[in-house]
Amino acid sequence: MRITAEDLSWAVGGKPVVSGVSLDVASGETVGLLGSNGAGKSSLLRCLAGLRTPDAGRVRYDGRQVGDWSARRIARHVAFVAQNSDVDSDLRVADVVGLGRTPFRDCWRGPDTTDRAVIDAAMQRVGLLSLAGRPWKALSGGERQRAHIARALAQQPYGLLLDEPTNHLDVKHQLELMQLLTGVGRTVLVALHDLSLAARYCDRLLLLHHGRLVASGTPAAVLTSERLAEVFEVDAELSTDAWGNPAVTYRGPLSAPPPTHLLT
Repeated sequence: MRITAEDLSWAVGGKPVVSGVSLDVASGETVGLLGSNGAGKSSLLRCLAGLRTPDAGRVRYDGRQVGDWSARRIARHVAFVAQNSDVDSDLRVADVVGLGRTPFRDCWRGPDTTDRAVIDAAMQRVGLLSLAGRPWKALSGGERQRAHIARALAQQPYGLLLDEPTNHLDVKHQLELMQLLTGVGRTVLVALHDLSLAARYCDRLLLLHHGRLVASGTPAAVLTSERLAEVFEVDAELSTDAWGNPAVTYRGPLSAPPPTHLLT
């Protein structure tokens, strides 16, 4: 599924959060959304997912404007994974993952055979099938994050919108998640803070700064020392890793004080 936005803007109390953003994520493409804290990444993703109504601009799925779609119809096309999602602590892991089947069920109907097969497959993909019966409150932060991703997969969407999904995950599960996203056969737009991880796994990168899209292109084109200094206020060096992808090495923040030994 192709996801596009045209001159998308959204503000809070008159303060612009997303300003005139236009983007185009092709069907099957994995695109990383980058930017410092407060750049507007979460708000942009929520506008694209139909969770917030933009003040201006349009969102389209495969060329169809979705502004007037119902929440159920949108949920049958895209799944959104937030940074932090609270659920009832009495639920089991399988119950949380099963929430992904809600757009396909009547209000009073429980999961059927097809639903249960989809739920099990989603938990298997993120390595949580053995924890299906465990209470939600017994999970670690990383396990909860993987369960929310399984919930999104159980939704069987055409597109996945994920806001910092690698939060709370150790290195192994970060790598496994990014491999999963790039191999899931869906359109993926994922907000990330780890620039090297984004460069390694994403086809293209979008860079937000103060709510505006300031760069779009391949990782090598977007990640430059000058842009990292301007957007993230860091002194960074770009190199190439063993797989030919851009890798970022940080010397420090631009505003860092001199080392202590230089002051004596």
